[in-house]
Amino acid sequence: MENAHKKQQVALSSVLASLLLTIMKLVVGIMSGSIGIISEAAHSALDLGAASLTLFAVNMSSKPADRKHHYGHAKVESVSALIETALLVVTSIWIIYAATERLLAGSVEIEVKWYAIAIMVISIVVDFSRSRALKKVAKETNSQALEADALHFSSDILSSAVVLLGLIFVSLGIAWADAVAGIAVALLVGWAAFNLGKKTIDVLIDAAPEGITDRLEEITMTVSGVISIDKVRVKPTGPQVFIEMAVCINRTLSVEKVQRICSDIEKRVRDEFPVGDITINTRPIALNSETIAERIHVIGLNHNLHAHNISTNLTERQKQITFDVEIDQQLTIKQAHDTVNALEEELHREFDGELNICIHLDPLRNDECCTTTLQAGEEKVVRDTIINAAQSIRKIQDVHDIQIRKTDKEKLFITLHCSFNDEVLLEEVHSLTSQLEGAIYRSLPNAGRVIIHAEPLFA
Repeated sequence: MENAHKKQQVALSSVLASLLLTIMKLVVGIMSGSIGIISEAAHSALDLGAASLTLFAVNMSSKPADRKHHYGHAKVESVSALIETALLVVTSIWIIYAATERLLAGSVEIEVKWYAIAIMVISIVVDFSRSRALKKVAKETNSQALEADALHFSSDILSSAVVLLGLIFVSLGIAWADAVAGIAVALLVGWAAFNLGKKTIDVLIDAAPEGITDRLEEITMTVSGVISIDKVRVKPTGPQVFIEMAVCINRTLSVEKVQRICSDIEKRVRDEFPVGDITINTRPIALNSETIAERIHVIGLNHNLHAHNISTNLTERQKQITFDVEIDQQLTIKQAHDTVNALEEELHREFDGELNICIHLDPLRNDECCTTTLQAGEEKVVRDTIINAAQSIRKIQDVHDIQIRKTDKEKLFITLHCSFNDEVLLEEVHSLTSQLEGAIYRSLPNAGRVIIHAEPLFA
């Protein structure tokens, strides 16, 4: 909002300055008969129209995006600049025509008065002031319309100086100098029109600003997790750019990690460029460093299956892979088997050579049930049974935090903690807790679920 106010304020002051200069130059040009001053009046009239267009454009471009204009209204500034370019070209042609006709006729007398010199000096001072103000705000707000307006006033300084020089030569008796000065002004205006038009057309046809693509790639590749960049597209719209890019990332990363990578890219890009919007698409790719377990895990997740307990046996002729997957317990055996078959087919496509796959199906439980406590005597019997089962297994140091509940189907729901010495390997711990779990199920026929948490002895 502050930038919009700055732009509107400096654009309005340019309109008033252009109007004042146009009237003054036109009056003095007619009074003195100088084609140079009259051409400058025409140039200032062009500036007046351009400044008015700029004022309209900056007012319109500040409007936010809506349902019809998804990229906002910033390109109104570019359309304004294109119209200014056309006006500059027409003015240049007219000035060259008038000056050439006067050179050929060679009969027009020009009176060099003090006020003719004064008006050109005043014009240079005003143009210098407006050019500086416009450039400052254009740089702060990255406004193409204000930059075009600043270019007009900058060219006016030079063209006014050329006309002033022509008047001095005329006062020294070189009459044709005024017409030559007019042509010089026209050429300067035409050159300004060419540069402005080229820049404006680039924006209107969505040409990416020079160097921005390379810089975006440099910034993106500094983000940890980005492997390569698939594509970058940049759409300039006035002071902002809209960016779309696709980056390649490791397919084993979690969704949260991928989102964090995208957020880091967006933050670093916004720190350097005035981005209206940035869209980042990710393309997961397989790395040569992926282990077999990682590849199986990723493919399983693609099928909404969690693969675990992955084991691989490599022989000279084939790979043998075994693992467990969790399948919704409400599925029939045929439905579960069909689901796993789809996973197997993709694994065969993933790995080269002969592949022998054996998958164990684990029912995926998601039960919600009401439980009740046991009678004191019944709970003591169950607790003693659990402790006795644990004591029969070597390396289980302690059993504690035993919780026993009964479901509405008269099944026991048991949770407990058991401790091991710190140096025992997790693989062995898992085997020992599995033995304890089996012993509890054998000792308590009505046990419905047993959950064992393993921990270091002095945790």
